[in-house]
Amino acid sequence: MRRDSKLSGVLHVLLHMAEAPGPMTSEDLGRVMQTNPVVIRRIMAGLRDQGLVHSEKGHGGGWTISCDFNDVTLRDIYEALGSPEIFAMGNRSDAPGCLVEAAVNTALSGAFEDAEALLMERFAGVTLAALSRDFHAGMVQNGSSFNLNTVHAE
Repeated sequence: MRRDSKLSGVLHVLLHMAEAPGPMTSEDLGRVMQTNPVVIRRIMAGLRDQGLVHSEKGHGGGWTISCDFNDVTLRDIYEALGSPEIFAMGNRSDAPGCLVEAAVNTALSGAFEDAEALLMERFAGVTLAALSRDFHAGMVQNGSSFNLNTVHAE
């Protein structure tokens, strides 16, 4: 089963944008993320609507960050993406009158709700600034510097 990596990808894009000296085009971000610029534009539109990024058209335009990394959490980004489904698992609803199905669904629903609440709590506790600090600590530990053209080189 394929996993939805949109949240991870958006966080990746935002950290790259924070390192860029100026606006980054959808094409630039598409190269970084190894995806089509149209995908980037779709994703970024939700962030723009939430005031997290800004876009300028034309020569010299592109995407820029318009939020304070200290104030924005993983939960904020998750919600800006439309709060995608967290679990691929779900309750069966083929036989609504079946008491076995009802008992199973009740047990699973509680577990799913508890797990989602814990995840949202954790997301709310991690800021973009913390991710950026972790990234920079890794750069220092590896003795490397950020270069947008070679950051993904192996």
